[in-house]
Amino acid sequence: MRRRPSARTLAATAVAALLASAGAAAAITKAKPSEVIASEKQSFSIETVAEGLERPWGVAFLPDGRMLVTEKAGRMRIVLPDGKLSAPVTGLPKVDSRGQGGLLDVAVAPDFADTRLVYFTFAEAGEGGVNGTALARGRLVGNAPRLDDVEVIWRQVPKYASTLHFGSRIVFAGDGTMFVTTGERSNAEFRVKAQALDETLGKVVRLTRDGKPAPGNPFEGRADARPEIWSYGHRNIQGAAINPADGKLWTVEHGPRGGDELNQPEAGKNYGWPVITYGKEYSGGDIGPTEKAGMEQPAFYWVPSIGTSGLAFYSGDAYPGWKGNAFVGGLAIPTLARLEIADGKVLKEERLLESLGERIRDVRQGPDGMLYLLTDSEEGRLLRLKPEKARS
Repeated sequence: MRRRPSARTLAATAVAALLASAGAAAAITKAKPSEVIASEKQSFSIETVAEGLERPWGVAFLPDGRMLVTEKAGRMRIVLPDGKLSAPVTGLPKVDSRGQGGLLDVAVAPDFADTRLVYFTFAEAGEGGVNGTALARGRLVGNAPRLDDVEVIWRQVPKYASTLHFGSRIVFAGDGTMFVTTGERSNAEFRVKAQALDETLGKVVRLTRDGKPAPGNPFEGRADARPEIWSYGHRNIQGAAINPADGKLWTVEHGPRGGDELNQPEAGKNYGWPVITYGKEYSGGDIGPTEKAGMEQPAFYWVPSIGTSGLAFYSGDAYPGWKGNAFVGGLAIPTLARLEIADGKVLKEERLLESLGERIRDVRQGPDGMLYLLTDSEEGRLLRLKPEKARS
């Protein structure tokens, strides 16, 4: 069982979050694109790479310098190196964009240069008003905004009638498999299924590139469990990344009223939701205790919630002061959280971009070694953090 963050750490987190929340509403115009921002260990400015994106959700980098960006409503666009947006990519399946549904994450296959394969997750409707998270792939055709041979290769089971908590991120692992994260669909009737091994709500699943259960998964061969499950007891995972320092998967998930979590999901382990949590019901009532034997503690948690979405571990050279740090986007409290991590523990948190006042949906390290962010709004942007020397 992992050690919980200290009371001092949590108190500092809570104070910082309250200050950020109080100032966010009036702060949208405070941070100018050319302004040099001095954080604790790195100075930077904000560059707008592309704008005019409607609720962008995920970004992926193509080998030729272009980028793919998903928009919640069901569109995928190519961002050219000069920031211009392509017409919507054609060939995508119908997306259920109600509530928190829509076109979600996007990832380029590691062997894209040979296969041209693009993977994406989305909320897929079923008969009778039910829906669920699905994973699909298709081949990007030349320079045209089109995906061919699109097929759904994995579906969350079963589908339920809900417009909430779909997850979902896609992460390619070094062993040729991929992780896909899901949500537990939110309401009390469904959320208990995060503990059920015969369903894939509130899970991390590990798949082959064809969407099949990956060999060696922890519940392989069990008649009472889905063979694709890697870990369970999650709420709504909207950030996931491999840490280059240890090669392991890390995730961030939304808590309810408090209790957002950073986890390092391990094979077969139970991360507790909704039995244990550091959050409360939105009504203010208790949900359960904060710990129980056989259930994992988070590596870090946020009270109050920042609304975690997007996760990246920085391994480049553009920002020497940030090397090895994790970066997490904040939606409920518009911020970018920088985490210093050692031996699986968070040693320090710093809040960045509070004066920007924009919800951060995704965080990625680009091929140029810089950090890229997606802002979640009707006029969303793709931003890049440009390293700067500190000014006196």
